[in-house]
Amino acid sequence: MPILIILVIVFGGIIFYTWSLYNELVTIKTRIKASIQEIGNQLKRQADLIPNLVSSVKGYMKHEKAIFDELTKARKMAMEAIGNEDAQKLIDASHELQSALAPIRAVFESTPELRAVEPTTKLMDELRDMADKVMYARRTLIDLSADYNIKLVTFPSNLVAQFFRFKPEAGLKMPEENDEVLEIEKEEIKTPKVEI
Repeated sequence: MPILIILVIVFGGIIFYTWSLYNELVTIKTRIKASIQEIGNQLKRQADLIPNLVSSVKGYMKHEKAIFDELTKARKMAMEAIGNEDAQKLIDASHELQSALAPIRAVFESTPELRAVEPTTKLMDELRDMADKVMYARRTLIDLSADYNIKLVTFPSNLVAQFFRFKPEAGLKMPEENDEVLEIEKEEIKTPKVEI
């Protein structure tokens, strides 16, 4: 009789462990999906603010039609990426939006009369805030994907993951300019000398 009780306790422990691990994996997968949706949410909000920003800045940048064309293209890419909730497309669209906004930020920072316009200042602050939120959501997605993927390959959680056919999460691939490796020159790491 005591062996039967021991076997029931062991079997019950295995079932409880499997059940709790399954729930943990499902929870992480759900949080990954939520973080992808948050990236899309912030990206949509950012894309929706762009027409207002363009209207505010257009008068000061009449000669920069190419910038507005790039911004329109980046906004369109963002709206398409939001529709299909693909994390990588969202990140690529976010990168495009940030690249397209860079020239407007430069004009904003170098034009005192534009900085003095309250609506434009507010829009730039909101865009900066949204960029931070997108970065935070990306960091959350990266962390959750790493935690999830670690559970898929470590023992004994990998046995439960294989049994229930959990698939690895791809994570994010950051867009790189010109597919070049970033290198730091010797001059860039020297301590700057300040002369008074």
